[in-house]
Amino acid sequence: MSERWKYQIKTGGIWGLFMTVFNVLFDIKEIPFSEQIATPNFYIRAAAYIIVGIFILGYFTWKAKVKQQAAK
Repeated sequence: MSERWKYQIKTGGIWGLFMTVFNVLFDIKEIPFSEQIATPNFYIRAAAYIIVGIFILGYFTWKAKVKQQAAK
């Protein structure tokens, strides 16, 4: 696996997990944790955050990293 994909999976995956946890904590006063994770919507949203994190956020942060390294 190339360095680019390793970087994208690491940074995008962490962002996706963080956003999932943040959304659970944001809604915890209205909907209990056990009810949130029992719905299919939770897993669809979590997968969407992780995919967007890996492919979009990871791509743009990789490009910024490469550009920064080239400027040195």
